[in-house]
Amino acid sequence: MDPRSASEVLDATPGSATSLKSRLLLPASCGPAEPNTPGKQLVWVVFGGTGHMGRSLVKCALSHGDIVTSVGRTFESSPASMANIHENCLGMLCDVRARESVVRVVEKTLELFGRIDIVANCSGYGVIGACEDQDEHEIRNQFEINFMGTLHIIQASLPCFRQQNGGRYLIFSSTSGALGVPGLGPYCATKYAVEGLIEAMLYEIDAFNVKATLVEPGLVRRDEPDSQKNPLPTWGHFLIKPASEAYSHATSPALHAKRMVQWLGDRQPTSAVKCAELVWQLGHCSFPPLRLVLGSYAIESIRDRLRSVTEELEDWKHLNYPAAPEESPRTVEPEKEEDDAGDSSIEVQDQAT
Repeated sequence: MDPRSASEVLDATPGSATSLKSRLLLPASCGPAEPNTPGKQLVWVVFGGTGHMGRSLVKCALSHGDIVTSVGRTFESSPASMANIHENCLGMLCDVRARESVVRVVEKTLELFGRIDIVANCSGYGVIGACEDQDEHEIRNQFEINFMGTLHIIQASLPCFRQQNGGRYLIFSSTSGALGVPGLGPYCATKYAVEGLIEAMLYEIDAFNVKATLVEPGLVRRDEPDSQKNPLPTWGHFLIKPASEAYSHATSPALHAKRMVQWLGDRQPTSAVKCAELVWQLGHCSFPPLRLVLGSYAIESIRDRLRSVTEELEDWKHLNYPAAPEESPRTVEPEKEEDDAGDSSIEVQDQAT
């Protein structure tokens, strides 16, 4: 899959020639399901199913005939809003900060559907503001939801996957999990932590035929037909914190994330609907990647950051790998060399005799 052509399709505006004529597919190296052929019906659990990306993923999986448990947030959604979503969908509420709440979702799904094939974590929370301005409660809440929530989900579902000898994790990270964004410091820290957790865990779970992918979308817009009815604000589960005096001037780097939010509004370039389609394919493929980066903003920004890291390593590597000292030229005594040559010729003559 060429990242640039993929990004063009992901970023195409609804109704454009690109979006109408192009269907983005995972590369053959992933072992995707054959197009236009009925695939195996899989059971999904989508945490954060009421958020921007989660709603699109739930709808996509249901439209392809899969079974889904869509999990909303206890303090945001009501039981009535999670009922009667679809005949193949179980709606539940959960607070991922509480391990027992996550366990109930897993147990209820197993009780109703008998198995779980894919666990997708689309839940998340962030505070937009300078690192210095964010208080302990705000920082801890981001870590409790983004990192501890992911850990609770894994620990509650992994025993089931081991018993089944198979399963799939699709963990939504962010471009903020690959590069530091001014104005999103603690949020970036939680996503860096999630990325380290998943990358390390892959080595531990491979023997159980359990796979995991970090999904890294960038600047995703709501483009579901009913997106206007979604009660979530444009930027979903993000709180914009007023800046203190030290960080309040118009050109402050700490206001970068806030300026980006205000400038983009509803014009985020990457399609949530197309991202959901790719993530659904990811759940049905045989060889998922460790990371799936979605959208031109994500591709370019992460590529630039990795290039910067590589260049910096090259600039400073001489401190750790000093150049080998030059070898001094050999000094050979002429008389000794002649004696050695004479001895050799005598040995040859003796052997010939």
